[in-house]
Amino acid sequence: MRDSFHSRIGFILAAAGSAVGLGNIWGFPTQVANHGGGAFLLVYLCVIFILAIPALYSEMLIGHSAQANPVRSLTQLSEGRARPIGRLMGYLNVLGSCLMLSFYHVVAGWMLVHALGFLARGFGIEVAAEFLLNSSLTRDLIFTAVFLLATAYVVFQGVEKGIERWSKRLMPTLVVLLVALIAYMLTLPGADEGLQKYLVPDFSLMTDTSILVAAMGQAFFSLSIGLGGMMIYGSYLKPGANLGRLSLSVAALDTFIAFLAGLLIIPALYAGIHLGVNVGEGSQLIGEGQLIFAVLPELFNSMGVAGPFVAFAFFILLSIAALTSTIAQAEVPVSYCIEERELKRPVATALSLGVIATFSLLLILFFEPLFGWVVTAVTQFQLPLSGLFYLLVVGWLWHRSNHLKAIAAGSIGLTLLRWHIRYLCPVLMSIVFYHVAFS
Repeated sequence: MRDSFHSRIGFILAAAGSAVGLGNIWGFPTQVANHGGGAFLLVYLCVIFILAIPALYSEMLIGHSAQANPVRSLTQLSEGRARPIGRLMGYLNVLGSCLMLSFYHVVAGWMLVHALGFLARGFGIEVAAEFLLNSSLTRDLIFTAVFLLATAYVVFQGVEKGIERWSKRLMPTLVVLLVALIAYMLTLPGADEGLQKYLVPDFSLMTDTSILVAAMGQAFFSLSIGLGGMMIYGSYLKPGANLGRLSLSVAALDTFIAFLAGLLIIPALYAGIHLGVNVGEGSQLIGEGQLIFAVLPELFNSMGVAGPFVAFAFFILLSIAALTSTIAQAEVPVSYCIEERELKRPVATALSLGVIATFSLLLILFFEPLFGWVVTAVTQFQLPLSGLFYLLVVGWLWHRSNHLKAIAAGSIGLTLLRWHIRYLCPVLMSIVFYHVAFS
């Protein structure tokens, strides 16, 4: 008997946890800051409904209908001559998940090491702080391994007793930490300017096509669509689950946390400007990795006695966000090993995390030639390409027992949704793919 989620709230927290990753905490605020502030936020919210939720629904529907891992699901539902392509895309989902987790665990290890490093500094243990906050091969190997073991520990326990139970613990903790950090950051001089930049839109920017394309890309990536994680979660839902309502709930929680991340990061950047921290490159605010590992640590160091402890809370927040994503994505290769290779969960978990650990080791040892290439291959090519394929499966390639086609027959609203997924969403997804891969 396949494992499954025990409760609706458990699924929502787990699926939102899969979506809420490092990209939400550093990617979304960066996009907002560099694409018109409040104007980007409004466009982003529109795009969530127009593109991201239908794509999320499509991925979940594929898994829920096939009740299987991505290889079997995409093979089964890609009918006729498209079946070999479906099988290939399923295998690419498994491989892409392993590659994504290989670099994600390295970055997650950096988050954890920074949290402990600032905590050591706060308590005056400078020897430990120096080791933890300065890059070294030994440090990276140790903490990547620690995070791999944390992921394996949760996934080893299964869906209900592992992923669902830990998501119920980690997600509320993440939200509490976010709110507490926002409350503190808004007390700093200069933060109010960032708050205004974030929340007050310049409506003259609403027609800027670069904002629209950036919002489409960010909305798609924010919901973790394209590597089969949501598909496998959908397959663990019990028959008869209301996928439309669940998709809306997951998207709403993910968007809410991304919004909170903006409330934290953008005021923090403007507080940094007030304290003399360099937060820009030309006309653009520094974002993503450099923001997290260079700009914000400099801001924390300028806060005096409270700085190390604020930094500890911030990097623990990022560590939790990373873990909720890794446990979801690791279930893709694990479920493949269980269902296609007939391995027991402990063996499947050990084998999958062993492969991921090997990839991570190669990335650490050969960082310069490999790391950026793997990140680009997964995030700029595989994710949008797989997302486009999911839409094509639901809209065009899946005929027999197509749940959306069946329920659309008696509802004008669902008929419009089906046509939306068939025609408009693939066009928008193709634009996203072209933008992130080739521009």
